[in-house]
Amino acid sequence: MHVPDGFINAPTSAVTGVVAAGAIAVSLRGARRELDERTAPLAGLVAAFIFAVQMLNFPVAAGTSGHLLGGALAAILVGPCTGVLCVSVVLLMQGILFADGGLTALGVNITDMAIVTTVVAYALFRGLVKVLPRTRRSVTVASFVAALVSVPAAALVFTLLYWIGGTTDVAIGKVATAMIGVHVLIGIGEAVITALTVGAVIAVRPDLVYGARGLQQRLKLRVNGELVDAPDAEPVPAPAPVAARSHRKVWITGLVASLVLAGFVSFYASANPDGLEKVASDKGIDEKAKEHANADSPLADYGVRDITDARVSGGLAGVIGVGVTVVAGSAVFWAVRRRRGDDASPTNTETNV
Repeated sequence: MHVPDGFINAPTSAVTGVVAAGAIAVSLRGARRELDERTAPLAGLVAAFIFAVQMLNFPVAAGTSGHLLGGALAAILVGPCTGVLCVSVVLLMQGILFADGGLTALGVNITDMAIVTTVVAYALFRGLVKVLPRTRRSVTVASFVAALVSVPAAALVFTLLYWIGGTTDVAIGKVATAMIGVHVLIGIGEAVITALTVGAVIAVRPDLVYGARGLQQRLKLRVNGELVDAPDAEPVPAPAPVAARSHRKVWITGLVASLVLAGFVSFYASANPDGLEKVASDKGIDEKAKEHANADSPLADYGVRDITDARVSGGLAGVIGVGVTVVAGSAVFWAVRRRRGDDASPTNTETNV
């Protein structure tokens, strides 16, 4: 769903740019509350993982493919504000280095792929975990549903933006039907990837899943035939090795998985156009599409210039992308985390008389 330059007119692109900038500013403030010693190391990795999995297009219909958007996954793992930042970092890296998604359409893409997916998914996720049994399985189920809905929601918002500022004269009803129809199918793939990833993390380190916090079910006791909440136990200090649990193993495992997916598995991804590309081609939305401003980038189209072997070129580009994204994302999130620490530090309250 990376919108290229020329699909949406300049005024609409400018407005979405302002919306995106405002949302990022709000998210930077919100991320200070979300990022702690658990989520800060994970956030940069989540961005790199989303970048890697977005290279794995999967077939969804005849001649059409789809890929992860990642808003639901990021929001559930590290929080909605941090999630917006994660996807925005990915989109920025893709647009600048890989000529994927127009630079003038960056505001459109952040609004649609980062903000809409994250807000819709996390709102639905929180609503579901409140009514479902307070178990880890419920978190996984809620993740599946939230991710499933977030993708056609993004398709609907793109349709709205096209209706407002589309550069070609195509009936909006046809665009809406085609976009939402194919992205419902893509949403199933998004849901599977999101649920499997959240389920895998929650199985080994539930404390790292932002969306699973506070879901511990209280112990029940049967008193005179009725179930009542057990009284709170006296806090017991955790043993030093448990208290000092390192994130290093999870971080290294996630990074290796991202590198393998982007550097090797991506070669076997579907070569069919994704949902937006297919609809744009079929309906004529792409008649005024413009060449990307960074089309001459050494990494354009996810390949390394001057390397003729497609497998090596694509794999190396994927590895570079994961590396750059994890470094850029980690730098952003550690800076935000450090700012939180500065805000929380005691201030000098002395006054001169």
